[in-house]
Amino acid sequence: MKLSARMAAPIAALVVAGLTATGCAPESSDNSGGADEKSGTLRVWLFQEVGNSPKEKVVDGVVDAFEKAHKDTKIDVQYIPVETRAEKIKAAFNDPKSAPDLIEFGNTDTAGYVKDGGLADITKEFTDWNEAKDTDPTAKQSVTVDGKIYGAPYFVGVRALYYRTDVFKELGLEVPKTQEELITTAKAIRQAKPELYGLAVGGAFTYGAMPFVWSNGGEIAQGKGGSYASTIDSAAAQKGIKAYTSLFGDDNCPAAKCAGMGGNDTITAFASGKAGMAIGGDFNHAAVEAGKVKGDYAVVPLPGLKSGEIAPAFAGGNNIGVLNSTTHRTLAVDLMKELASKKTQGELFDAMGFLPTYSDVRQEAAKREPYVAPFVKTLGAGTKFVPASPAWSQIDASLVLPTMFQEIVSGRKDVAAASKDAAKKMNAAFSSAG
Repeated sequence: MKLSARMAAPIAALVVAGLTATGCAPESSDNSGGADEKSGTLRVWLFQEVGNSPKEKVVDGVVDAFEKAHKDTKIDVQYIPVETRAEKIKAAFNDPKSAPDLIEFGNTDTAGYVKDGGLADITKEFTDWNEAKDTDPTAKQSVTVDGKIYGAPYFVGVRALYYRTDVFKELGLEVPKTQEELITTAKAIRQAKPELYGLAVGGAFTYGAMPFVWSNGGEIAQGKGGSYASTIDSAAAQKGIKAYTSLFGDDNCPAAKCAGMGGNDTITAFASGKAGMAIGGDFNHAAVEAGKVKGDYAVVPLPGLKSGEIAPAFAGGNNIGVLNSTTHRTLAVDLMKELASKKTQGELFDAMGFLPTYSDVRQEAAKREPYVAPFVKTLGAGTKFVPASPAWSQIDASLVLPTMFQEIVSGRKDVAAASKDAAKKMNAAFSSAG
């Protein structure tokens, strides 16, 4: 199963779930379509997946049913490349006549698209939608900016702890129940089997690092004065940073090899039999199954500080939204609801492995596919999301947090200095975004 490039790419930094979205209001002109035609052609842009035909089959079923229920209405679905989505969607915002009515977008793109004036405020329709009440809170947060809702969550993805059952059995190790035990176990594996990384970690793997920060009470940013201010240099955050960076060294994952590794690299190391443990997503399941460790691994939620605690994970995923320029608003909202419905999300899980955004649908999915259970449990324990700020894309592209981790593990800066510098860079981005 693959959750697509938008889920796999390191996104740099994350922030507490439940943090009120306080990004600035959109600074763009009103490019709303105005008209609300009840017939005609609806244009939809969805992402092209690796192995897209199962997704197309599910979507075709939704389209066929919608067209039968809405006479004189046709749906034109196009699948666009994930890698070039930013340019294509930005162009659509600037040229309403060629723009689609409905788009799929990465959940970290929401705030930027809202600032651009591209997404329609559908707060009332979402609130009145009966199924929406079962939406995962963090998934709902990913479509919320300034308290207004700009789309429907489509699917989510989280990470947990993959470990080698054969290695644990051979060495007489128990599955770690705390982060302290995780670090100790990783180093025990490395000592007994120096050809393996104990726990594969990466200096460019922010998703693997953030659970250590969050477990220690640290946060990346907090709402301040209508915007955000970084807190990555707080005492609590520094404690988590120290815990994660302590895993870089000859006693676990040598900095010379691991400082430049990202999330995909750590999973590749695990799948190829070069690591005793790794932090990976539900969307990495297929890659691990196709590797050398098939049949010799298991997955559990990543432990927190205390036994029984689950470390908070980033809730990645995608959303579906209506464009502000649509001339078919009512029809577009209705189609959005069908594409993001419980029925469709259940079918997309069966077809593509996408985790549903509804708690009850996820539980049913876990019953059908046992491998999903630890990820569902992780989601249930509470997840985190990025700041709802248009500055996020700048922070992401600038690799602010990966640079911080790499400076620390290379020995160029200590935790205090590196985190202070990262906070300054983040605050500059937040300020420039308004």
